[in-house]
Amino acid sequence: MSNKINGKMIKRGLILLGVFLILSIIIVFSLFKLQILDYESYQSSVLDQLTVETNVNPLRGVIYERNGKILATNKTVWILYLIPKNIKNPEFIAKNLSEITGLKYETILNKAQKTGYKYQIIHNALDEDTTTKIRKFIDENDLTDQIQLNASAKRYYPYTTLASHALGFVNGDGVGIYGLERSYNNILEGTSGKYITAQNAQSGEMPFQFEEYLELSDSYNIVSTIDLYLQYQLEAQLKIASIEAGAKNRSAGIVMNPKTGEIYAMAVYPSFDLNEPYTLDLSSQEILNKYDNGTKEYKNEYLNLLFTMWNNKAITELYEPGSTFKLVTTSVALQEGAATLNSGFHCSGSLKIDGFYRAISCHKRTGHGSLTFAEALQQSCNPSMMILSSRIGKEKFYDYFKRFGYTSTTGIDLPSEARGYYHSFNDFSNVSLAVYSFGQTFKTTPIQQLRAVCAVANGGYLVTPHLLKEITDTEGNTVYEYNTQKGEQIISTDVCSTISQILKEGVDGAGGAKNAYVAGYSIAAKTGTSEKKDKYDENGNTPYRVSSCVAYAPANDPQIAIIMLVDEPSIGSAYGSVVVAPYVSSFMELALPYLGIEAVFSEDDKEHEQISVPDVCNMTLEEAKDILKKLEINFEVIGNGENIISQTPIENSIIYKKTGKILLYTSTDNPKHGIVPNVIGKTPEEANKILINAGFNIKLEVSLNLSKHSGATIISQYPVANEYYELGKPVTIKILYTDEKD
Repeated sequence: MSNKINGKMIKRGLILLGVFLILSIIIVFSLFKLQILDYESYQSSVLDQLTVETNVNPLRGVIYERNGKILATNKTVWILYLIPKNIKNPEFIAKNLSEITGLKYETILNKAQKTGYKYQIIHNALDEDTTTKIRKFIDENDLTDQIQLNASAKRYYPYTTLASHALGFVNGDGVGIYGLERSYNNILEGTSGKYITAQNAQSGEMPFQFEEYLELSDSYNIVSTIDLYLQYQLEAQLKIASIEAGAKNRSAGIVMNPKTGEIYAMAVYPSFDLNEPYTLDLSSQEILNKYDNGTKEYKNEYLNLLFTMWNNKAITELYEPGSTFKLVTTSVALQEGAATLNSGFHCSGSLKIDGFYRAISCHKRTGHGSLTFAEALQQSCNPSMMILSSRIGKEKFYDYFKRFGYTSTTGIDLPSEARGYYHSFNDFSNVSLAVYSFGQTFKTTPIQQLRAVCAVANGGYLVTPHLLKEITDTEGNTVYEYNTQKGEQIISTDVCSTISQILKEGVDGAGGAKNAYVAGYSIAAKTGTSEKKDKYDENGNTPYRVSSCVAYAPANDPQIAIIMLVDEPSIGSAYGSVVVAPYVSSFMELALPYLGIEAVFSEDDKEHEQISVPDVCNMTLEEAKDILKKLEINFEVIGNGENIISQTPIENSIIYKKTGKILLYTSTDNPKHGIVPNVIGKTPEEANKILINAGFNIKLEVSLNLSKHSGATIISQYPVANEYYELGKPVTIKILYTDEKD
């Protein structure tokens, strides 16, 4: 019995031993797998739980204008945060930090009492002055373990509002969300580096060393095509035009090199502060104030106004180009042989098109009468354009419409470019052909329209507008340079030269764009006014207009092109010839000399030739006379002395050589001030005579050709009438031709 039992026990023991042996082998193999084969994987998992990653962001790349001036950079700011678990007197800390930073006491106190949190951020962008005060408070009260400051970088725009819509801005995480900041975000931001350190559950140091640094990738800098001076001048003229016309729906302007597509300036008025992008401009704030703060309507309107303010009207909003499109129609007509320079037209004020219930009117309802081809373009005659388009034919006209870029975007390197609105060819009727010929019933963007104009200016090539000039590294080395690529030639060089000459002669002579004239320069320009037929007032009428002007110069070899438009002018005239053309003239008058293009004065331009006044004080009368006669400057001697005691205007003042005059004082008992006469409503000739006879010089705010045609009148003056003013100083007058309706 005993042997039997012992045998069974041995058998069972062997079985158990075998089971334990198998289990031991499995356990050993599992440990081997965990500790040897899968070591790296499990180490990574453990480290993920025990380590903390801290991003080390590279400084965002700088955006420069074309001449090296900084448009967007980084500014050191300070992050203020609390360590709640170490705070012993939260009320004391909250009270003092509230007084220093201006933040609410309750907000700081609430965060200071969150003892379950490692830290609480109070402010993430403190300036240096505030930071200095906080440091003093920390040192004086031994609070280094309770309050801490860390340096950080914030995007900074030195010129605040300048080029705001082109540059764009970054969000709170430093990511570009508008403009160039968005288009080239990946290039500007680089790749973050990381510090990885080990910590225990209480955020303390581990008993072993573990630290690793993953390299960051440097960001690159952007050199833009923007020219700071031209950007400033465009914004200045756009602002004046908008205010004087009472623009209700913002205004836009673009300046471009017609040969390369480089954007020298791009502006929308009103602009906004890039350093405070969530603060509404004044006009938007006035609208918002009509709503009760805190209401749903207030919040919705705020967001609507904010997005409208950020919206780049120059590339995202559509409008009907109106008569500025006529240079395209006439170019195609010459190219296709539908007309020659010898072609004649007759305008009775309207033209009936087959399939349309009424005659389509010209802007001059009484009609232009007989016109040459050149006059049809210069006088902006609608019936003449309709006749030309019918000769071109629907198929060819539509083909050129596409080739000039109206059915596609331009490809400009800015986000959210809009595509134009136009009929498909299947829906393109005879009526469509007629009204398209003078820029109505289809919609485009300002950048599309300027590109089409530049194709005529540069000899027939469609270029791609762009704001990137080059990309540089942190050492200033160029790593990429934008190379202009010409598209196909749409129109022959000869046709383009002919159209440019016609436009130039219209500006110099009696064309609709004569307010765009600049003395000494050949300007090719075309104005336009279009109705907004899809927008109605409270009475169901459509009184809204878009006034615009395109121009390029010099006409025979264009170096610069511009488009300006004022949306919904509400004061005075609504015509582009009056609302916009004078400010295009003012811009060109400043831009062309800046670009190194010298003025060449014809006999007709002599009245506009200016000269700098020399210093003749303390000279004898005879010496002063001799100098002024050699310079062909008019003068008047006041007093009976033999020496010049004083002069007006003073040295380096600018006067018109033909009509200007210097007053030479030879004694101290002569009057030096006089009463400014009223010249509002006078002709330029009358105003000049009145002011010179009263002892003042004259300065034109807008350069006009006053020798070839009449009709210009004075619409404003400074100083105003009856003001006491120093004799000899210039009275600035603004003259416009108000007889054009285009």
